[in-house]
Amino acid sequence: MTNRPVLLVIAHGSRDPRHAATVHALVRRVRSLRPDVRVETGFLDFNVPSVQGVLESLAVQGVRDVVALPLLLTRAFHAKADIPAVLADAPPQLRIRQAGVLGPSPLLLAALERRLYEAGLTPADKSSTGVVLASAGSTDPEAIAVIADIAREWRHTGWCAVRPAFASAGSPAGFPRTEDAVRALRALGCARVAVAPYVLAPGFLPDRIARGAAEADVLADVLGAAPEVARVVLERYEAARMPSLAAVSA
Repeated sequence: MTNRPVLLVIAHGSRDPRHAATVHALVRRVRSLRPDVRVETGFLDFNVPSVQGVLESLAVQGVRDVVALPLLLTRAFHAKADIPAVLADAPPQLRIRQAGVLGPSPLLLAALERRLYEAGLTPADKSSTGVVLASAGSTDPEAIAVIADIAREWRHTGWCAVRPAFASAGSPAGFPRTEDAVRALRALGCARVAVAPYVLAPGFLPDRIARGAAEADVLADVLGAAPEVARVVLERYEAARMPSLAAVSA
């Protein structure tokens, strides 16, 4: 038996069965990378097991230490409010540390490029290709700023241009939709336009991104169970498990 904390991956959940299937595929990859770590999955809504149910089960089994990791790309409402509220109701014998969200991370940029290359692009296409970084969207200013920063950073790796876009109708007015960003890159003169969904799993908003990519030349798949995503999960776990070491290495 290991004395390492249990890693509880917390996913949002969805009525779309592809969402849970993708989450489980990612968790299987995480387990394959770290067989010494017990990894469990809980959902906030729509799917089972629930986060609360997993926490209660762990307590009954005698587990004491848990790292709760939000399977989120930005630190928005779910990470700031929903998840802390659920964790606050956990059995009192559990010592729970909430890990950071996955993004931003250079590994996630590598995963985005992996998906674009799997969709047909090559590194030689970068300088002539404009990319739409299509996220789900948010009303949280911090989350929106992070997406804009990622787009600027990614542009400096050699792409013709990178523009952020937001799928959610709840995003602030004036922020581009996927189709708007595709047209803007066309007008900029990029030889081809690719859409890279900055989302973890299929569902309602990723489908909206796909519809908005109708005029693009390339549509990449969601990040899903990309190996880079699994590595970020484990990085966040280790940073929460041993915060003093993480601070020294940074």
